[in-house]
Amino acid sequence: MDRTEKREFVALLAAVFAETSMVVVTRNKGLTVADATNLRRQMRAAGANYKVAKNRLTALALDGTRFDGIAPMLKGPTALAWSKDPVAVAKAAVEFAKTNEKFEIIGGALGTQTLNADGIKALAELPSLDALRAGLLGMIQTPATRIAGVLQAPAGQLARVFGAYAKKDEAA
Repeated sequence: MDRTEKREFVALLAAVFAETSMVVVTRNKGLTVADATNLRRQMRAAGANYKVAKNRLTALALDGTRFDGIAPMLKGPTALAWSKDPVAVAKAAVEFAKTNEKFEIIGGALGTQTLNADGIKALAELPSLDALRAGLLGMIQTPATRIAGVLQAPAGQLARVFGAYAKKDEAA
């Protein structure tokens, strides 16, 4: 990389850090090309991005951002994964780490909060943002359904009573 490419890369990473909510730092000692491709595919499916970056350039891009707490984690062969949905990127990284022992989660940051590997794993156990939205929507809709059922119940009971009287009169 020449100087202009390095500057562009630092600017790209700085823009990513400005608009994302979660960054996971990983170590990938000995990942094969097929494994790295599979990891990128899984990250993309989860709505996350994965990038191997030089530690020095990443540290320059982190300077002055809310993620500058992860700078000490940048030692050795590291890579970054990020997403706007914090749970999605954590889940994708943890799931891949379960199947590949050469992939290690070092830590990360959720906004200004720096997390270790256990924090990332705990975050991965949470339901995703879409699942939380669906649960909240279900909770909002449930009372409306119950109210409609309660309002319809007396009318249904009256109809059954009138129906019983009608059958009684027909029989008599």
